[in-house]
Amino acid sequence: MDFTENLFNNNLLECNKLTKIFGGTTALNDLSLTFERGRIIGLLGPNGSGKTTFIKLINGLLVPTRGSITINGYLPGVETKKVISYLPDKMILNNWMKVNDLVSFYKDFYEDFKEERAYDMLKDLDIAPNARLKSLSKGTKEKVQLIMVMSRDAELYCLDEPIGGVDPAARDYILNTIIQNYNHKSSILLSTHLIADVENILDDAIFLKYGTVTRYAPVDQIREESGMSLDELFREEFKC
Repeated sequence: MDFTENLFNNNLLECNKLTKIFGGTTALNDLSLTFERGRIIGLLGPNGSGKTTFIKLINGLLVPTRGSITINGYLPGVETKKVISYLPDKMILNNWMKVNDLVSFYKDFYEDFKEERAYDMLKDLDIAPNARLKSLSKGTKEKVQLIMVMSRDAELYCLDEPIGGVDPAARDYILNTIIQNYNHKSSILLSTHLIADVENILDDAIFLKYGTVTRYAPVDQIREESGMSLDELFREEFKC
């Protein structure tokens, strides 16, 4: 399928009865949903709900037990890696590298990587380009990793807990960075426990419970129907 043809289809991602089972545990159960372009989608649920499993399936790091998932009409693989920018929930950077080495690595590896954007964000967060990663704090390393991810002109950004490890003072900057670095043909899937911090930037929300989608709708619709904020409803439904 030609990529240009896919742009006429507003659905960026499609799942059909997507299921993942580990041993006797069902991590995801019959997910059928679509992502439109130009949306910021919150993937919300308690620990063990299947959020990271879903993100890994999107990125081809896991294979479905049943069902299917496509991005721009392709199964996860070489073609989808060209258009997905992925922030994992764990640190993957090599400590021996310097920050500017990492920028060069991403520039060489991804055609859509914007070097100038990366250096602008590093400057805004007072991160020295010649600093060695092993000398940085855990929170600063996480900021560097997010900068690398958001410096790509991707079609789909998969962000697994992007603000979980950063200080509150940096969260607004990071969220603004997320908003400013995507366009009408891109979408962002954002997994987080800090719902109050991200609620105002979300277009849609997915509630996951024991691997099953219990809600998937525009945030404004969820607020109107429930009479609660997204954070209040989440705490009520999951008893946080």
